[in-house]
Amino acid sequence: MKAFNLDITRGGFLGTALGGAAALAVSPSRAAGKTLNVLSHKVHETVLGTGTDSDLMKGWRADNAAEIVFTTLDSNPLMDRLFREASLGETDYGVGYMVDNRPTSEIASLFEPLDGMLKDDPIEDFGDIAPGLVEGMTVDGKLIGIPVRHATQGLFYNEELLEEAGISAPPATLEELVEQAKKTTFTSAAGTPVTGMILASDLAVFPVMFARAFGGDFITRDFQLVPDPAAMEQGLETLRGMFEAGALPRNYATTKNDDQVTWIQQGRAAFTVLPFARNAQLNNPEQSKYPGRIKAIEFPISAILAGKMPMASVTEAWAMVIPKNAKDKQLAWSYIKEVSSKRVTLGMALNGNGPVRVSSYADPALTQKNPVAEVEAKVLANARGAFPPFPEAARAQATMLEEVQLAVIGRKPVKDAVAAIIERVKPLLPA
Repeated sequence: MKAFNLDITRGGFLGTALGGAAALAVSPSRAAGKTLNVLSHKVHETVLGTGTDSDLMKGWRADNAAEIVFTTLDSNPLMDRLFREASLGETDYGVGYMVDNRPTSEIASLFEPLDGMLKDDPIEDFGDIAPGLVEGMTVDGKLIGIPVRHATQGLFYNEELLEEAGISAPPATLEELVEQAKKTTFTSAAGTPVTGMILASDLAVFPVMFARAFGGDFITRDFQLVPDPAAMEQGLETLRGMFEAGALPRNYATTKNDDQVTWIQQGRAAFTVLPFARNAQLNNPEQSKYPGRIKAIEFPISAILAGKMPMASVTEAWAMVIPKNAKDKQLAWSYIKEVSSKRVTLGMALNGNGPVRVSSYADPALTQKNPVAEVEAKVLANARGAFPPFPEAARAQATMLEEVQLAVIGRKPVKDAVAAIIERVKPLLPA
């Protein structure tokens, strides 16, 4: 079997965990009759209501006289297993779920191009699916996956802490965010020391968001590396200024994604950046000291660009793919069509899924249940991945973060750090 570079990107907003050999030993169903074996994360099975009275695929099962059997693994083991299965002479899996930061040209070649199926047997109102998510699963001009779930980043803030600091409205520009983060670096009325903003230092999403707020980026879709160095410098200078002012944690270099959730729930930070899907968790009365007071808005762009261009927040998505070596591709496509329908997309959204269809956000059933649905829809329209997939993406991200951390904590001049990012990452990009 041909070897593939599978360790592409380990930092992600959809959640990753390490799996052991036992997980990789899971085998697909070989039950008698028509069976569609699906390789996915557990969340994809859960949001479909599988095994409950509200199973969203009940009608599809009956219409196709078929059973759906899920094999579920955590994200990284799932990707490794999916790529191994697709590398075999034949696989029992008809559908796999893939994160959009994984399909390099080499990996994409293992999966069925879907443009022909989409043309011959169209998905309902395909144009309703967010274009940025579709673009993320288009490799070398070929569509290899149909988006099914996304995690798009928003700016979360503690409304009560802002009020204590004399702030009546959340920030409308990046500059206002910085000032408010400094003002909320104080001791709250509850006696809790508050840091204005908390961000994980081991994920590229955050420096990328700050660079984009000034019109810059890390790596563009067409592999331009730091296309605007001055904008990247402005983004890192902003983070460094916040750190120097105490508006980022003193232990910034070791702060993790889970810390962001805990600190916001406990009132130890006033601002953070997380997927909109975290809203329910952050406001859960059983976990949060501020239920109902933690709100979310679009991450703000710099005042110099406000009204001139939209903010491109970072998003990450899952998509459904069909291995080229699958046995029954028509049954697999039928499943994908049903899961992608407006009815099932909305049903999954009501079960906690990040809906990929723009129309889902306008449905009263969802807006009543999800208070951030309207702003999430607005942000999703311009969102894109932190960087495109390529074989050395994991090393590129780690290299970039090394330089970012040195710059933010003041151990290296920002200009030198940006120059080092360009010099060190350039050899890692596709030729």
